[in-house]
Amino acid sequence: MADTTHFLETITNGYQAKGATITLGTAMLNGEPMQDAFIKIPLKTLNRHGLIAGATGTGKTKTLQVLAEQLSENGVPVLMMDIKGDLSGIAKAAQEQPFITERHAKIGLPYEAKAFPVELMSLSQQDGVRLRSTVSEFGPVLFSRVLGLNDTQTGVVNVIFKYCDDHNMPLLDLKDIKKVLQYITDEGKAEIEKEYGRISTSSTGSILRKIIELEQQDADLFFGELSFDVNDLMRIDDQGRGYINIIRLTDIQDKPKLFSTFMLSLLAEIYNTMPEKGDADQPELVIFIDEAHLIFDEATKTLLDQIESIVKLIRSKGVGIFFVTQNPTDVPNGVLSQLGLKIQHALRAFTATDRKAIKLTAENYPISEFYKTDEIITQLGTGEALVTALSEKGNPTPLAATMLRAPMSRMDILTPDEIAQLNTSSKLVKKYSEVIDRESAYEILCKKTEAAEVQQAEAQQQKAEERSAKTASKSSSTGSTIEKQIIKTVTSATFIRGVFGVLNKMFK
Repeated sequence: MADTTHFLETITNGYQAKGATITLGTAMLNGEPMQDAFIKIPLKTLNRHGLIAGATGTGKTKTLQVLAEQLSENGVPVLMMDIKGDLSGIAKAAQEQPFITERHAKIGLPYEAKAFPVELMSLSQQDGVRLRSTVSEFGPVLFSRVLGLNDTQTGVVNVIFKYCDDHNMPLLDLKDIKKVLQYITDEGKAEIEKEYGRISTSSTGSILRKIIELEQQDADLFFGELSFDVNDLMRIDDQGRGYINIIRLTDIQDKPKLFSTFMLSLLAEIYNTMPEKGDADQPELVIFIDEAHLIFDEATKTLLDQIESIVKLIRSKGVGIFFVTQNPTDVPNGVLSQLGLKIQHALRAFTATDRKAIKLTAENYPISEFYKTDEIITQLGTGEALVTALSEKGNPTPLAATMLRAPMSRMDILTPDEIAQLNTSSKLVKKYSEVIDRESAYEILCKKTEAAEVQQAEAQQQKAEERSAKTASKSSSTGSTIEKQIIKTVTSATFIRGVFGVLNKMFK
């Protein structure tokens, strides 16, 4: 009894808050839920980022769904990466099942089925709000890091952006920058060398190959206009609930380069667009990145450094980022150390490597007098997790094995008809559906090249005509000389014949 009382006091004191909170569930002791030990997370700490980890089938997606619902109800917009395609059901209310009723009775929370305001988005041809960005918006540094360029190649990209800025040539899509690379290597080489210095063709060739690699992952669908305005992620509905923006990514699981490119550009755009918020009562936006290893597996060191920098800085803009993955070790240590809320679902120990990974994972959590962390991680059931967060003062809360509440929305996907209905009623789908292809670097350089070719052809034609005229003039001059010579010869002969004719008459 003493242990139970001490446990309840520890949890209650550790998770109490004066401001608004979201309730994840209730703490468990010896495998049993304690109804008076609610795990409440202060809203104001959710810009300190977080982690949801655990083996397949342990309930990570449902935890993600619960967090998104709680945030939306508190007026916080959410952005979610739906890699597996199983989050769209948030737009529809759940049907209460006996196992849900039983779970909430154990937790001590009432259950209410609800639907939430949802916007479906896409990087590809899937139905939904089309997300795009221009090459210019990336800028030379970020674009170079996405491509994984070295310092020399990055210098060339800087020259390209400077040249296009100086000559009012927008870089909107990949064909624009490919055309500039072709131009400065061939017909524009002398112009570039005169203004900016010599550029190696081997460097431009390497950059072009990297762009083609990106293009092969359908990045040409992402680069272009109309650029997505990040302010459209911050919408609140008529009931004061934040929109849950779901990016459908089921068709780019095998295109990690495109995924990491999009995420980095989005985070950079949000950081550059949003004002400083300081210590606000709640976040402006919370982003959930499912299958987070897709960002880090293909990222270069420079790209990882960029991600780590953004994660460190973006919380001051009121933005929280949550990484969802199977194992915390999927997230680099530099990023992991920045995470305030950690929700650890069960891990499985089938091999010696698994056991080592579990011991390493356990070391990422506060030491608890109530749990042996490395043991309980393997004993958690579906919908149960170890939780530690930050208090309102910024201190880590006690580690709590938690029975998590069930989602209030549908725990399944929308039907095609429901998706079509949702998109038809969306204002953003209409706004971003049109593909704009205005005059940019590609068209300008094509015209410039064509004009130069026409001018060169005219110059060659003029030279040909001049040569022809000279040849004709020379021929005419030669003909006149011969004619004069013939006349002279004929005249001389006539004169001679005349003289000899007179002489003949005289001597006859």
